[in-house]
Amino acid sequence: MAAPSPGPREVLAPSPEAGRRAATSSSSRRGILWRLRDKQSRLGLFEISPGHELHGLTCMMQAGLWAATQVSVDHPLMGLPSQEDFSEVLTQVHEGFELGTLAGPAFARLRRSLGLAEEDYQAALGPGGPYLQFLSTSKSKASFFLSHDQRFFLKTQRRREVRVLLTHLPRYVQHLQRHPHSLLARLLGVHSLRVAQGKKKYFIIMQSVFYPAGRISERYDIKGCEVSRWVEPAPEGSPLVLVLKDLNFQGKTINLGPQRSWLLRQMELDTTFLRELNVLDYSLLMALQCLHEDERGQGSCLIFRMARSVQGAQGPEEPEAQNRRLLPDAPNALHILDGPEQRYFLGLVDLATVYGLRKRLEHLWKTLRYPGRTFSTVSPARYARRLCQWVEEHTE
Repeated sequence: MAAPSPGPREVLAPSPEAGRRAATSSSSRRGILWRLRDKQSRLGLFEISPGHELHGLTCMMQAGLWAATQVSVDHPLMGLPSQEDFSEVLTQVHEGFELGTLAGPAFARLRRSLGLAEEDYQAALGPGGPYLQFLSTSKSKASFFLSHDQRFFLKTQRRREVRVLLTHLPRYVQHLQRHPHSLLARLLGVHSLRVAQGKKKYFIIMQSVFYPAGRISERYDIKGCEVSRWVEPAPEGSPLVLVLKDLNFQGKTINLGPQRSWLLRQMELDTTFLRELNVLDYSLLMALQCLHEDERGQGSCLIFRMARSVQGAQGPEEPEAQNRRLLPDAPNALHILDGPEQRYFLGLVDLATVYGLRKRLEHLWKTLRYPGRTFSTVSPARYARRLCQWVEEHTE
């Protein structure tokens, strides 16, 4: 889709029954205490179980992703990366549907560079447990899901958005190699799903920025503007998990202490990259979690990760140019930043909107519709500058 392909491949998919049995066996060994703790961490989320309108769709996604990942389990990547990694399309035929895997080898290499085992990825996204749904405050018509362990985020995408992501994928991978502690969300897979002879639907998979979610108290989606950037908060005591927006954060501050300078520099590096791609309308996802007394100010909680996932490109770049930092010894460390009293989960998401003719016309219309007010549809240079300014003004 993004470049001339060595030729689409179509194969009969293996059955995920073995994976389902293994997941069921593993679940039975976890014990009642684990299941109670897992249920508590899901407050505000809804299982997509039988009877849910999306149950059939997610079951097909699970079976398809199990089979798609089995390809890279059975045939581990050997040798150096190639351009063909980014253009391969593999279609697996299942009973009643087909699942396409786009740029599969490129994403398998990216997952490996993050230290993510294919078997763990397969177990989380396969048929071992129902996907989860939350009440989205997004204005898009996309569907959003979480894997049953909340580690991975799935989102439906338009065809044109997928085309943009695949076109930019080589540069995206290169940016992560140069800046291994980047705030960009880690994109882990792009797929298509066709039911019977129907129209293809596309979806992406990425690491969830808000993981682990058990103690998160507030969530925000920040764009650095004011139009349509207010969400009515859930009533006190409600189990709903809402992602709030810019205007909900007014009067609040992100207290990072000495980590602030790192964040400002990384925001500059990442938004400069997105500006060069002519991309806008992305969001800074942010969540807050209070640190316990014994977690505050402990230097021993920080380690300098020397794993391949954070070493970055083996090139002439110095660590200072890569803007590395000390990572917390925690799951999802690349998206976690600890301040003196709070832990912050931070990541840049929604990287597929290009400033083309459609958005330029939208900019003109909004200029007339909202005189003197700030809105999201502006040039990529202005968008990047404004979001960096928002972070600078709301951090200390």
